[in-house]
Amino acid sequence: MLLEELAYDLPEALISAYPAADRVSARLMVVERATGTITHSTFASLGEFLWPGDLLVLNDSRVIPARLEGRKESGGRAEVLLVEPFDLEQGLWLALVDASKKPRVGGRIEFSMGVAATVLGDLGAGRYGLRFEPPGRFREVLDQLGTAPLPHYIQRVRGVEESDRDSYQTVYAATPGSVAAPTAGLHFTRELLDELAAGGVDSVYVTLHVGLGTFRPVREAVVENHRMDGEWYTLTAAAAERIRRARAAGRRVVAVGSTTTRTLESIVRRKGRVVADSGITRLFITGGYRFGGIDALITNFHLPRSTPLAMVAALAGLDLVRRAYAEAIDKGYRFYSYGDAMLIL
Repeated sequence: MLLEELAYDLPEALISAYPAADRVSARLMVVERATGTITHSTFASLGEFLWPGDLLVLNDSRVIPARLEGRKESGGRAEVLLVEPFDLEQGLWLALVDASKKPRVGGRIEFSMGVAATVLGDLGAGRYGLRFEPPGRFREVLDQLGTAPLPHYIQRVRGVEESDRDSYQTVYAATPGSVAAPTAGLHFTRELLDELAAGGVDSVYVTLHVGLGTFRPVREAVVENHRMDGEWYTLTAAAAERIRRARAAGRRVVAVGSTTTRTLESIVRRKGRVVADSGITRLFITGGYRFGGIDALITNFHLPRSTPLAMVAALAGLDLVRRAYAEAIDKGYRFYSYGDAMLIL
């Protein structure tokens, strides 16, 4: 697949800066692969397109307040984005640091609430190894010290707001570790999950901690030459058994989001079927991929030339996805993390 096949022009006004006032009031585009039919609805009506016996698989990773504002010893501003912990007990983290001048190795970044970080190493591309001190204090106050790590394309006059702590988090988030939300799940409410369950649509959870690699731009002219960063996932034995039972009975496994899809597909590729597993996935799903873990997908509208868009095109077919995106733009759908949703059947 060529990178330019994943390109499209999006009016800036369609990049959603805020979520829908009510999560389930987001619009829902339903795309049927077999017929090429496109239907327009709302997320509150998701149950109309699912069958009794369908199994929703959702990513329960919880977004940490990963964006921190600090000052270097010189007094200059330093914005820190936590990326991955190395050793929580020792306060060791991989982080991106944005400052007018590069922080020096051995230097310190001061934060509020009695927290500081020593720069242990420059890893290139704005990435640094940091040791937060004191580590116990840092873990204790991170929720108050940090803010929601909203993506760069969400542009607002007031920046990150207190409401983002809740709105940039799924209602079922449980396991802290993501530096970006698994956004397809943002549309669910507890009430909708209960309503679906009452109609025979069950739910089960995986965990994949979303890293920056999910949003790293594809720069290779041939998409398949792109290399994904690793992301940690886990699937419990109980959850794996429920997914296997559903598939054995001919029921559909409906993945909620690209992260859930990559978790299940990674396990199938490694183990041959869905079983309990944990590890690092670098799976990049693109054209020609044969899906073995999912039957349908709930997802958002993704950035052009992005890895999630490549995955959606691999599932639904490039021509159908291009037509669906053109129709979404024509009808004023909201795009990206706080935007509307698509169901691919």
